This record gives sequence, C-alpha cells and structure tokens, in this order.
Amino acid sequence: MRRIRLACTVAAITTVTGTVVGTTSCPDAPPPAPPAGGWAPGTIFPAEGPVSRGFVDVRGLVHAHSVFSHDACDGVPVDDNGVIDSVCFDDFRRGLCQSKHDFVFLTDHGDRFDTTEYPDTLLFKPDLGDVLVNNGSANRITCDDGHTALIMAGSENSMMPVGLEHHVPDRSLYGAQTQETADALHDAGAVILLAHPEDYDTAQLIAMPVDGFEMYNLHANTLLGAGFALDLLVRANDGDPGVPHPDLLVLALVSEDPGYLQRWGNVLASGKKVVSTMGTDCHRNTFRTILEDGERADSYRRMMLSFSNHLRITTGADGVANDAELKEALAAGRVWGAFENMGYPVGFDAVADKDGTSFEFGGDVPVGATIRATLPTVRDLDPAKEAPRLRLRLMKADDSEAGFVEVASSDADLSFVTTEPGAYRVEVRMLPLHLRQDLRDEDFRLLDELEGNSQGDYVWIYANPFYVR
Repeated sequence: MRRIRLACTVAAITTVTGTVVGTTSCPDAPPPAPPAGGWAPGTIFPAEGPVSRGFVDVRGLVHAHSVFSHDACDGVPVDDNGVIDSVCFDDFRRGLCQSKHDFVFLTDHGDRFDTTEYPDTLLFKPDLGDVLVNNGSANRITCDDGHTALIMAGSENSMMPVGLEHHVPDRSLYGAQTQETADALHDAGAVILLAHPEDYDTAQLIAMPVDGFEMYNLHANTLLGAGFALDLLVRANDGDPGVPHPDLLVLALVSEDPGYLQRWGNVLASGKKVVSTMGTDCHRNTFRTILEDGERADSYRRMMLSFSNHLRITTGADGVANDAELKEALAAGRVWGAFENMGYPVGFDAVADKDGTSFEFGGDVPVGATIRATLPTVRDLDPAKEAPRLRLRLMKADDSEAGFVEVASSDADLSFVTTEPGAYRVEVRMLPLHLRQDLRDEDFRLLDELEGNSQGDYVWIYANPFYVR
C-alpha cells in the first residue's frame, strides 16, 4: 500500500460545551513504536493463527463505514463535484493495515451503497496492488509490511447484510425487513445481521428474518458515556497529564449496556439461534480532537484496534482465507469478540464434548455434554507489570431483565456438565491492573471505581453460545 503525504490544514471547532479544540485534515500519523518490555496500549499483534481442532483464528471488523457512507469522513466523504475524500479513503485502508486485521465486513449506508457499483464497493484500487478474489466478491489488499486483509461489501440499511458478493437484482429491497429481502440477500451471498438491537424489542428481534445481531456496538456505548468522553477530550486538548494513554480513551466508553444483554439473552432463551457480533461502527466523524500522538481521537486506526471479532475458520490448500470461508464461520457462530485495547488474548478456547465428540460454540450440543473453557493470558505482557485479574464465567440465557444468569465461574480453566437445555455462552472478565501506569491518574474512574468491588471488572471476551438441545 502506498504511503500518503499530503499538505495538512488545521481548523478549529467548538464542542457542545463551547470549548474550541483543534482538528486537522492531515492523514493520521503512524502509531508510535511500543516501549521495550512487552505489550502496551497501541501495540498491535496479528491473529493467533492455527488453534485447536484444526481451526485457524483470524480477527477483523464487522460493521465499518467507508467513503461510501454519507456520514463518514466528517460528513463530507465526497465534495460538491463528487470527488471522494482521498485522505479519508486512505486513512481507512491505513487503519486496517495498522491494526493488522485479517478482514473487514463493510456496512456502508444505503443512500450511497445502493448506487455504488462493484468493485468500487470493495475500495478496490488495482494501482495499489489490490487483487479481487472469488470472481470479484471480495478485495484483498496488501499492506506495506506484507500483511494482507480482505475487504467485503455490505450495507447498514433496514437490515445489515455483510459479505454481499454482488448487488441484489431489485435494489429497492435493501430498505425492507421482509422475508423476500432476506431471501434475495442470502442469494447474493450475505450473512444477514442487524445493527443497533436497542432499536427493537425482543419480540421484533425474534420475528425478524436475520441471522443475528450485535452483542456490542461502540456507537451505542458512546452515547451512554458521551459526557465523560467529552470531558476527557477537553482535558486532553488542554494538555492535562492525567488523561490516559490515547489508545485507552475508548476504554472510557466501554460499559455493558443492560439493554443489549437483556435482548441478547431473551432472544436466545426463546430458542432462536442468532449470530452475535461486536460492531466497531467507525465513521471517522465524531471526535476530531488531535491527541498527543498526533492522531485524531476517532481515527480509523484507533477505533479499529480497540476490539475485534475473532472467527474460527478452516482454510483451503493455500492457507489463506477467502470470503466464503469467513462467512461460513460467521454464519455458523464460530465467533468471539475481544476488547484488545486491554491486551491481546492468547490461548482462549471454548468447546463442548460428549462421548468423544467435540462441538464448537455456535453449534447444537446434546444435554449432558461438558463445556470446557480455557482462560487466556495477555499476549507478551511485561512481567514487571502488575498482572490483571482474570475470571471465566459461563452464562445461561434466560427471559429475565438481566438476560443471563451465571451458572459457573473460575479464575482458572472452567468445566461444566450441562444438565438442562439452553443457550450457554462463555465470557472472560478482566480487572486491568496492568494498565495502571497508562491510565496515569490514581483517581481515574476506570480503576478507582472497580478496585473497591471484588466483582468489579470489565468484559474482555464475549463468545457466541453453545445451544444445548
């Protein structure tokens, strides 16, 4: 991928509080080199690769907006003459490379996606070395360091089909939530998800002809923590040394939305199988403040590295995943999400087994099977740092307001024999004590509010459920 060097323009905007903060249209700066001694905020690792039972772990994004969304790029993805914002276009691709993702399922809004043709929808640029795969259904880009990433098209419209291999014949169907639309989207190769489940009640989510919906969405979470985030940005703009490391600012927005958990659990408790994903929902249009690393607060890189979806895939003879293999894993529910801004998990696994047969998460499991989960560690953590507190939990979906009830937990590996049907999911919790120095303020709420409660922690990993039948 080429390196972009453009003249920069600096402007100023006024926030909702009346505070003026600096902005820039410069391409985002490359991330600083991590300090010696192991993982630190901003450190990037590729996916784990080959893991248990013949699967390969790959990581990437589900729900991301490019120049083909009207509200991306500070709301001006194209100028009055229809010319695409090349800085924003390149920043998206650069961010994908800097975060070392293996794939991205684009979800551009219908008002531009519907009228954009393939392979433009795939951000395809042959002069940058891009290669179309599977008869043009996806675009493989090659980064400066040789890392490759697969870009697939999709749309956030009435539903959120991802991995569309081509447009549906009748594009007016994109705006409908009907079985006819679902059939057409499936015929076009899509896995049909739904963004922002907070906009629907449980009965609607059960009835809707979708394959799944989001278990987390950063945009929705930002609205819950907007006041706190704005305060941090103002402090950062004022040079406050107590503001955390720039790549930990997203952590200030992360909370477990009770509405999301309730809907997720209640739908699963109904018996419906749903694929659950974590939505980055990056637009590069929200927090324009330039932070100490010379990069926008909402840069594509910063949003993309904060968390990702991991897929357990099988690959062909060449060992390189294509879009069909990624979508097979996604549709099967072999998906887990990790908040990697707190550290990259290594060694995580969850499997059910009975009578010598193994079952992956996302699959149907017989009653009496044993669910086993392996507690991961933070990859390449500096041994001189205080270790985070980690805990595995096995949660069973129910129809309560909470959505789930804990049936087992452990601060080591976990084993649980199922005795009744239901949807069981594994999660990993973390108290990120290893980030104390990077949070920079002993009174900063991210640790201060948690350490007084022995159960206080963050979710680090959400995995899709086992369906015990």
